[in-house]
Amino acid sequence: MTANSRPGPLSGCTIAVTAHRRADDLIASFERRGAKVLHAPTLQIVPVADDHALIEATRRVIANPPDDVVVTTAVGFRGWVEAADTAGLAADLLGTLEQARLLARGPKARGAIRAAGLVEHWSARSETTAEVVEWLRAEGVQGRKIVVQLHGLSDPGLMDALRSAGASVRGLEVYRWGPAPDAAVVERVIGQVCTGAVDAVVHTSAPGAQAMLDAAALTGQYDALIAALRTGRVLNACVGPVTAAPFVNLGLEPLVPDRYRLGALIRIVTDRLTDENARSIETEFGLLVIRGGAAVLDGVVLPLGPGPRAVLAALVAAGGDVVSRPDLLAVLPGAEDVHAVEVTVNRLRTAVGRPELVRTVVRRGYRLAAQPAGVPT
Repeated sequence: MTANSRPGPLSGCTIAVTAHRRADDLIASFERRGAKVLHAPTLQIVPVADDHALIEATRRVIANPPDDVVVTTAVGFRGWVEAADTAGLAADLLGTLEQARLLARGPKARGAIRAAGLVEHWSARSETTAEVVEWLRAEGVQGRKIVVQLHGLSDPGLMDALRSAGASVRGLEVYRWGPAPDAAVVERVIGQVCTGAVDAVVHTSAPGAQAMLDAAALTGQYDALIAALRTGRVLNACVGPVTAAPFVNLGLEPLVPDRYRLGALIRIVTDRLTDENARSIETEFGLLVIRGGAAVLDGVVLPLGPGPRAVLAALVAAGGDVVSRPDLLAVLPGAEDVHAVEVTVNRLRTAVGRPELVRTVVRRGYRLAAQPAGVPT
């Protein structure tokens, strides 16, 4: 029997991570909890040090100092300062920013401002650019020059709102998104999400989330992906409401933590994927839990192919009752006759290492060796 007995609350789970930046932190955290992680970055960030457009925009900011600067992301602000330093403009840029009101979108942006030796004038509690814009309009922006550090899917309507209130507004694109490092990997992982071989897919940016939807459309998997996310067969988790927006716009309801932090995202995904929230049943051989690409029997992870997993999931759903061969045939991907059911059941018994777990009921079908009082959770 091939088994992975590594303990952890996510043992047997498969999690897809679409992030490019800070992906290592997510992957390491989920793997420490026992999960198998599929890394499929849907976008990548263009290095700011090589972005000549950013350097020219920085020269214009220095030459025509703003009254207010809206800092939307920590990585963007740090990248801006680093790019200026590479071009020999860091001292001039920091001197210019020191004379302006610095408005932070949230605590991470505020931390980046302070790390640069500057002090923010005000910080939004909601961690949204919209709140910053509302604050500025309430303070009055007539005749003021405002620079907004853009991020990801920035809403141009927010800058228009400032302009309509009399401000002169310039957007500063600190980093740009490039295509996925490996489109084939993204296509393959989307396919696994569609077939239910993945327990959760995790997003940390709105552009990355939108890029996954776009990639699914390009590869003919869009409808299947939306169906998998809509039914909840796959947990769809986003670090915050901005990241979740591409899904919410489609009428989907992704999981979003109360605090928009990676740590909170990891905790809420872990909580939702624990054994208590998974499809499970008490058997004569211990608790059996169904995961995306595996089963966990009495704490031992058992990797399963799509066919054996589909059969086992149907047997778990039956709660120990008999499932007919025709009903099992209906859940088998690509199967054409009941002989395929018998072959798959044999493969399942071999993979589990407990042949008696799946019992044959003559002329009727198969059932799990469930405890008398065991029912699926």
